[in-house]
Amino acid sequence: MPVIRACSQCGQKNRVPAKHLASTGHCGKCKSHLPPFAEPLAADDALFDEIVQGVRVPVLVDFWAEWCGPCRAAAPEVLRTAADMAGKAVVVKVDTEKYPQLAGRFDVRGIPNFVVLLGGRVVMQQAGLVGHDQMEQWLRDAASTRIDV
Repeated sequence: MPVIRACSQCGQKNRVPAKHLASTGHCGKCKSHLPPFAEPLAADDALFDEIVQGVRVPVLVDFWAEWCGPCRAAAPEVLRTAADMAGKAVVVKVDTEKYPQLAGRFDVRGIPNFVVLLGGRVVMQQAGLVGHDQMEQWLRDAASTRIDV
């Protein structure tokens, strides 16, 4: 299940396989540079599994809900983390109201809830509001962890 990304130069919609979300690519039409994803990706079950199993960089997952005040407060921090860590990590948002079974797989009982995965395995998990500096530290720590995939 590729992610669709529009080229900033020509507008062409490009399919980016999940395993290449943290990579630099080129537009299929005009060959312009397509930088790594620098924004959080909203994921359903299928895209979530493809991302966490396919990418070779740490994945930060933000389990959230629209009605949750702390989740709304965390959103700009999650956005900044995605921008700051582009090419070094992938950031995914999972709406717990739409995908409760996905939240259940990680025993999410309070939101926001952040999970860092590497190679499909949980490296760390924490509930509660944190800043982008903490999220980025989690991702840097995970990147330095050796997990055989």
